[in-house]
Amino acid sequence: MRKLEVKDFMIRDVITVKKETTIRELLKVLAHHRIGGVPVVDAEGKLLGMISDGDVIRFLQPKARTVYDFYITIVVNEQEDFNEKLVHSLDFPVEKIMKRRELYTVRPEDDFENALRILVKHHFKKLPVVNQAGRVVGVISRGDIMRQITDKLLNS
Repeated sequence: MRKLEVKDFMIRDVITVKKETTIRELLKVLAHHRIGGVPVVDAEGKLLGMISDGDVIRFLQPKARTVYDFYITIVVNEQEDFNEKLVHSLDFPVEKIMKRRELYTVRPEDDFENALRILVKHHFKKLPVVNQAGRVVGVISRGDIMRQITDKLLNS
């Protein structure tokens, strides 16, 4: 039996967005395709970052009212209103909130178990698959892995 590779599990028809894509456009893409996140790429398809529904939710979460006391001078930072923040933020580019640090990738020929370890260790839902040039050629997700495993078990 041959070793399982990332290309055996990855989705090749990858939905991506550009860094200039607005949060409004991103939300439409996520809802339309019923997905929770996408790679952010440049004009050549090279990976710049990842953006997920969780990133958007964390960004849109209103900040609570905070009181700072600097030796008698009191500064009050009023609580943000969710609706105001939502309306104000929808036209921001995804570049403002996408993840760039700790960006993990795998290659199509990588050992599948390595991709699985990365997903589990870092609690990622999706992992971009890039070629030698750094272009996104696929994505591997926990859901895709579960579907593959289920299909193999049920069709054996």
